[in-house]
Amino acid sequence: MQRVKLDDIDRQILAHLQADGRMTNVELARRVGISAPPCLRRVRALEEAGFIRGYHADLNAEMLGYGVTVFAMVGLTSQAEQDLVAFEKRVAGWPLVRECYMLAGEVDFILKIVAEDWDAYQTFLTKSLTAAPNVAHVRTSLAIRTSKADPGVPMPEDDAEGA
Repeated sequence: MQRVKLDDIDRQILAHLQADGRMTNVELARRVGISAPPCLRRVRALEEAGFIRGYHADLNAEMLGYGVTVFAMVGLTSQAEQDLVAFEKRVAGWPLVRECYMLAGEVDFILKIVAEDWDAYQTFLTKSLTAAPNVAHVRTSLAIRTSKADPGVPMPEDDAEGA
């Protein structure tokens, strides 16, 4: 059965797993003050209900040879639902695009693009992105450095530290 209403222990579990998804269930249970079996049941329920979508490693892009990060603001010719969905499907097939958000306002989408170097990005831009059907314009900004990259959502423990 899926749990929908979160209690304080569920929120603590989410905060701890967001900070360290590799934490053992025993350690997680200790930190939230319950025994391991009910902690595991709660984690499974949170996964099944969709609060936890997955577990990922935070990889160092530069060490893996990806030295260019660009944010592309994309305007489409048509914003009809079928055209928006078609663009999103096309984006899903582009490995260099790591994040895609549909926006309200002047720009229809913002894409986070990670490439090995400027040439690889330029090739992607000219052969894939600007050549895609329905793309009217693309404005780009090159990231110089990352000052903050917190994945997930703000949790109550985070808010207390930042106040």
